[in-house]
Amino acid sequence: MGFGNDFVWGAATASYQVEGAAYEDGKGLQIWDVFCKDPGNVFEGHTGDVACDHYHRYAEDVKMMKEMGLKAYRFSISWARIMPEGTGKVNEKGLAFYDALIDSLIENGIQPYLTLYHWDLPYELYKRGGWMNPDSVNWFAEYAKVVVEHFSDRVLHYFTFNEPQCFIGHGFLIGEHAPGLKCPVTDTFLMAHHVMMAHGKAVQAMRAAAKQPIQIGYAPTGSMAYPASNREEDIEAAKKVLFACPEDIKGWAWNVSWWSDPVMLGSYPEEGLKKYEKYLPAIKPEDLKLMHQPLDFYAQNIYNGNAVRCSEEGKPEFVLRPVGAPKTAIQWPITPECLYWGPKFLYERYGKPIYITENGLSCHDAVSLDGKVHDPNRIDFLARYLHYLKQAVEDGVNVKGYFQWSLMDNFEWAKGYSDRFGLIYVDYQTQQRIWKDSAYWYRDMIKENGKNL
Repeated sequence: MGFGNDFVWGAATASYQVEGAAYEDGKGLQIWDVFCKDPGNVFEGHTGDVACDHYHRYAEDVKMMKEMGLKAYRFSISWARIMPEGTGKVNEKGLAFYDALIDSLIENGIQPYLTLYHWDLPYELYKRGGWMNPDSVNWFAEYAKVVVEHFSDRVLHYFTFNEPQCFIGHGFLIGEHAPGLKCPVTDTFLMAHHVMMAHGKAVQAMRAAAKQPIQIGYAPTGSMAYPASNREEDIEAAKKVLFACPEDIKGWAWNVSWWSDPVMLGSYPEEGLKKYEKYLPAIKPEDLKLMHQPLDFYAQNIYNGNAVRCSEEGKPEFVLRPVGAPKTAIQWPITPECLYWGPKFLYERYGKPIYITENGLSCHDAVSLDGKVHDPNRIDFLARYLHYLKQAVEDGVNVKGYFQWSLMDNFEWAKGYSDRFGLIYVDYQTQQRIWKDSAYWYRDMIKENGKNL
């Protein structure tokens, strides 16, 4: 038992976090280029202008992926690098970069898994209202068509959106991420509605444009819930919490069901329709039909979760973390159980094969006196989480693959370069890459296909 021979072991990055070359070769501006210029938006004024210089060093990075034994690499396309104004004119030099990257991956036996949108909206489209504009549905479908027409002779796996919870919730509701706005709640529900319609329209455009059969999925995120015990009541309570809609209206975006039910099931959750009624746009049956396109898999980014039990009154309640509970360097809780119960609950609800598209942690990594980067915390974290994922697979959850976040240290959004999530250490002054101990551990774990977990 355990992971099947066709299980996909990979690592992930995102365009703005690693590429650099922010103003080269005809790339257009996107919202993070603009957001990072304002003092106070990003830790110590950091930007992604250079990042990991992956744009120029992709060949070296692919070589490392091969040495690590990765079967797949999940990366995102910069929309503004392909289409500088978001629609219309296509930038051939942008296509050429991704051609070179994809060809290099395939030559090295690594399958490309392509994300269309990882938060970097072209600035020209933002100026036209961005996701508030109903035309955004067509803008995104046009972009998706260009990508699939060009790359589907080689790329078979696609994700439409990465973490809509974050790019709407953090970008437009609480204002921590680009474009840094605190919009009325009503506006954010309209944006969410357009994003899911854009997903559906893009899926239609991608299937029509594909040069061969392709596989398409969706990659949201959310805090998982897991039962405090194996009592049936606690399991049901945890499942209820995982798919609940938050009471706090300013935190409404941080949930699973509002973003995944329409895409996967064709309807908004009833609880949310009642709870958020006064903020909602007009929801037409044809909108829901468009959102609900046939997908080949469901993806989820999973980092942590909360223990839940059934109270004496029969209601779900959170269990407080013990005093001194372990945390990562970015102050996120370490809860390996979430990589068993999260995929299990998601698979039961949505019934599609699952990819874990991000999982990992930030550590206080540094180059030691011996010139190496020792990160026992990351090795321990991965061993614990993957042990639970293996259990989920053995208990019948159809998990197709796992992508470690991240291949290398990179620009961590509003936290700049202050947090290191990578298997590979990046010296940002010299762009030197150094394998951390965890990279060697991950290589060996892939070689054994997780048998020793």
